[in-house]
Amino acid sequence: MSDSSGWGPAGPYGGPPGGWGWVPAPPPPKPGVIPLAPLGVDTVFGGAFATMRRYARPLFGLAALVHLAVAVLVLAAAAVAYAATSGHLHTIYDTPRHPRWADFRPVLLAFGAVWAFAVVGMTVAGAFVQASCAATLHDAVLGRRATLGQIWRRTWPRTPSVLGVTLLLGLILAIPMLLFAAVFVSFFLAVVGFGSDLPYGVLFLLMLAVVPLTVWLCVLFCFAPAAAVLEAARPVQALRRSARLMRGAWWRTFGIMLLGGLTAVVVSLVIRLPLMFAMPGPRPYDASSPPAADAAGVYAQSLPHSVAYLALSVVGSLVTQVFTMVFLPLISSLLYLDQRIRREGLAEVLLRVSGSVHE
Repeated sequence: MSDSSGWGPAGPYGGPPGGWGWVPAPPPPKPGVIPLAPLGVDTVFGGAFATMRRYARPLFGLAALVHLAVAVLVLAAAAVAYAATSGHLHTIYDTPRHPRWADFRPVLLAFGAVWAFAVVGMTVAGAFVQASCAATLHDAVLGRRATLGQIWRRTWPRTPSVLGVTLLLGLILAIPMLLFAAVFVSFFLAVVGFGSDLPYGVLFLLMLAVVPLTVWLCVLFCFAPAAAVLEAARPVQALRRSARLMRGAWWRTFGIMLLGGLTAVVVSLVIRLPLMFAMPGPRPYDASSPPAADAAGVYAQSLPHSVAYLALSVVGSLVTQVFTMVFLPLISSLLYLDQRIRREGLAEVLLRVSGSVHE
């Protein structure tokens, strides 16, 4: 199967009968990382870890490459911003006169543009990684091999759709946040104007309503990236598809996604803590070369340790970020497949396709 658009609904999946209960039914077929049957929590997490293990090169390779590309572009933009505003920076930090707004404005504009560019780059990179996870899972459930180039060619055309899903979901989530901000400003003005303590209690109740609403929306549309890739759906269609598949399955999806988030936190701590303990300690005191008293000497003495700390921090942050960005989309994509198996008989389609692949 050349693309993912053929994963249409079929009849409900049913295993062979087990007789009068004395003969157990055979296990469902498992051509890839998951059995072609409704998935439990153990099979969802097992499928995610199996996919990361068997398809580590396309999954983590593409995620690392896209993050490296964004980092290089952001550093290049920061270098351009620094070169363009070096005169103003010299005026701000190295001249005795008090700097004026005309000195700060170009610096703020230049590095504000770098920050905006970094946000856009990370958003596009996140959408690409989500799309690559769903594209890799397309091959993983069928048990067929996938190279980095194949996943790239399948991922890149669907990245704009996943990016559209991300932006639309951001706008949807911004609505309750903006309402909360408007009410907060109104209550603040009321407190300043009238000196009443009542708005604080109302504001707390409003916050208690906004947070569950935001969580509900995030879970409701968490299947949209997988639908955008595996069904070639447009952003709005993918959001609607996610909402339809989520009917009756919100609490189960929320619980498994929460467990996945906790797992990502634990794995991140397991990776970060050894790096923190591996950092070199301060250099022992040497009477022949006492520590420098001036700021330049202290900076020169602490520079090697600072560089080592920065390098370890960057490595730890990159590893944990790549793992989280791969692991959580795999969990949501597996839950998306689980809902389609339960409701649309996707297992029969996958079984036929996997049979044709291995023939």
